[in-house]
Amino acid sequence: MEKLAQHIEGLVFATDSPISQEEIKACLEETFETTLEEADLEAAIGQIRERYNAPEFAIELVEIAGGLQFMTKGAYHPTIATWLKQTTKKRLSQAAIETLSIIAYKQPVSKSDLEAIRGVSCDYSLQKLLEKELVSIVGRSEGPGRPLLYGTSIKFMDYFGLKSLNDLPKPKDFKEPGSEIGERAPLEETVDGDQWAGKEDSRETLGHEN
Repeated sequence: MEKLAQHIEGLVFATDSPISQEEIKACLEETFETTLEEADLEAAIGQIRERYNAPEFAIELVEIAGGLQFMTKGAYHPTIATWLKQTTKKRLSQAAIETLSIIAYKQPVSKSDLEAIRGVSCDYSLQKLLEKELVSIVGRSEGPGRPLLYGTSIKFMDYFGLKSLNDLPKPKDFKEPGSEIGERAPLEETVDGDQWAGKEDSRETLGHEN
């Protein structure tokens, strides 16, 4: 296929979330009404990755959340973080971060289990995390009343730069300095009805302050 790498590059650039190789393949095959070999697809992706690894580019092609996405290289994170701080007025509250941390490590988990761990109501935090699509409803428990179960979303992995949940830091890692996930600026803070608002660290972590 002529200019295969360019077509793939355009697809990755146009999407606002990671796009899988299967999705790329299906799109190109339908567009050009032909069968695309996996080896050709992988070779083209390799060409794109190698080209953007060059120092003259500030972005790179990375595998994240089960797909491919262009992201800023680490050397330029401070500039991006400054811009996001200037344009983002609010952040997640400490309560929301704590709730998100529990969901990440205990999923699938019910609201009652979350509240048993935190010792306070999680209604407000759950609502905000669902609105921001950082968590999602993944099913129902088999227990009494069959309560809803919550888990992290693809957007969660995208935001924190995780290829899979296996990349979450282990509890022992929190004892070491610099054990953060991702380098992006904080998310929106929601303070109404939240007794923990305003107490979080200025950098986004999963329930851990450096």
